[in-house]
Amino acid sequence: MTTGDTQAAGRIVVGFDGSDPAAGALEWAAAMAASTGATVEVVTTWEWPSAYGSAVVMPTDYDPSADATRLVRGAVEDARRARPDVDFRACVVEGHPSAVLAAASRGADLLALGTRGHRELGGLLLGSVSEHCAAHASCPVLIFRTGG
Repeated sequence: MTTGDTQAAGRIVVGFDGSDPAAGALEWAAAMAASTGATVEVVTTWEWPSAYGSAVVMPTDYDPSADATRLVRGAVEDARRARPDVDFRACVVEGHPSAVLAAASRGADLLALGTRGHRELGGLLLGSVSEHCAAHASCPVLIFRTGG
């Protein structure tokens, strides 16, 4: 085996939407990366709002890409302060979170997600994104649930 044949330490992908479960998943992933040497790739997504039957009126300064970028950069900065020994990468991708995260899982060692994000419905253990990723990811999936 030559040096070029060796594998990197690994990659843990975290789906991040700013929710408490997503923050817990990021903290868990950071702790795992600290013990394994993996890189933590923090992924957030954005989409233009759509409506059926009528036009959606948006403020002229509305910029979901910039909002998503601020969200993920803030999370990564906080994570770096807590775990300076871990390599974090912030990723902002346009698209639906289910599809984006399933694609991001290709080649990853683990995909970590919160349970419900912002679309919480009483009594549900999994949200639609975590359920989709559990079924379609290309790597093991950790679904982090906060108390309650």
